[in-house]
Amino acid sequence: MTQTDLIGFIGVTILLVAFFLNLNNTISKDSKTYLLLNFIGAGLACLASVLMKYLPFIILEGSWTLVSALGLLKLMKQK
Repeated sequence: MTQTDLIGFIGVTILLVAFFLNLNNTISKDSKTYLLLNFIGAGLACLASVLMKYLPFIILEGSWTLVSALGLLKLMKQK
């Protein structure tokens, strides 16, 4: 397993954990934890995609990271 594979694997695992926790009503989609897990997971998956030079997933994961960051900022403004 390469370093790029490991980064991508960790990122995708974090995204799937967030998704699973949300589906089981353990965390809310509007919670700081959910948004932070999505931000970190998508950021790592995006980094792996950049290292692989795979544009479709750079766009997907980069967008996911940005949307999660905006959600975190919105949440912080509300408090």
